[in-house]
Amino acid sequence: MRPRDSLLEAILALKALDARISVNEIVAFLYTCENEGLSVQELAYVAGLTQSTASRSLRSLGRPGSDWAQAPALGLVDAFLNPTDGRSHVVHLTDQGRALRDRLDDMIRRAVTIDYEG
Repeated sequence: MRPRDSLLEAILALKALDARISVNEIVAFLYTCENEGLSVQELAYVAGLTQSTASRSLRSLGRPGSDWAQAPALGLVDAFLNPTDGRSHVVHLTDQGRALRDRLDDMIRRAVTIDYEG
């Protein structure tokens, strides 16, 4: 039996925030980590999600107490009105989101190549 790989470790770290986190929410978080400042529409496009699914997923990752967020409001992202289009939002990581991103990056850096040959 081999130890947990970095992908499983990362998924479990995200599930530890809230066991109900969905695959779409994980995808939305990871794309936000790589592309801070994306609009909801741009995230939907790059992640291959519908705009409503992208919006719902990001709102679930929002800051608790925010008018924009919805349950479970994990506190990983903030949404701001798009400076070039006041009808949409752009998404950035919160301090908690950046800390989780850095933890995930560290997991990946520590990963050991799996030897499938033997």
